[in-house]
Amino acid sequence: MGKISDAFERHQKEKVVKTVQLPIGKPEKPPGKEPGLAPAPESIIQKGISPKLVVLSAPESIDAENFKVLKSQILFPKEGEVPRTIMVTSAFPGEGKTFVAANLAVSLALGINEYVLLVDCDLRKPHLNRMLGYSNTEGLHEYLTGKRELSDLIVHTRIKKLSLLVGGRPSPHPGELLASTRMKDFLQEVKDRYQDRFIILDATPSQITAETNVLANYVDKIIFVVMAQKSPRETIQKSIENFGKKKILGIVFNGYRQAHKPYHKYYKKHYG
Repeated sequence: MGKISDAFERHQKEKVVKTVQLPIGKPEKPPGKEPGLAPAPESIIQKGISPKLVVLSAPESIDAENFKVLKSQILFPKEGEVPRTIMVTSAFPGEGKTFVAANLAVSLALGINEYVLLVDCDLRKPHLNRMLGYSNTEGLHEYLTGKRELSDLIVHTRIKKLSLLVGGRPSPHPGELLASTRMKDFLQEVKDRYQDRFIILDATPSQITAETNVLANYVDKIIFVVMAQKSPRETIQKSIENFGKKKILGIVFNGYRQAHKPYHKYYKKHYG
């Protein structure tokens, strides 16, 4: 794990890459608590960032507000310690797990003291990079196979206090890589070394891939995303039982607009 520590130390001392389309970037300042709030979302919206990042593109919307609520539930749990390694997954593709993972990561990073490392753990079809406007040339796959060092792969985005590790080239053996000791040591080292850092993992759907169940053993908590009127109730229940109820931080219902209707007019009038 010493090599991982050294990689992060080298990564922290290097400069920011100004071109957003480059896959490799370096942080401007080392992680650590800084006074004051993060920049206003309007000042960091840039070309290439997806409008699906609603916490930036529509910061006064109900959707953005929901992510603030989710963030507060993470930072101030009713019981137990604050979870700092969080996996976001769903039962099937197309339920919005990447949308939730990216917006949650950005929402946390916009806080006062929270630093975030967002990791694309979908080594089959990685596409988290598109949300933030980066290419996917090299990333987690190249690190786990020993081809590159972390200091060459971690992107320090222009969103203050948010770092990104893309998936890299698709892997023919994603399960073996994510179940490896190298992956486990990587997550443990980042968690232990930086007490103010959250690690958000965008994982593959649990009902069609095996690696998600392996990653569940390496993280503190799991956020399970459910698309309205898509996954059968029995499938959702089965997934939760497989992970263990104690691992589930919460379930995010995506695409369910009916609940918003009674409050939308009030919210828009008073807060929009």
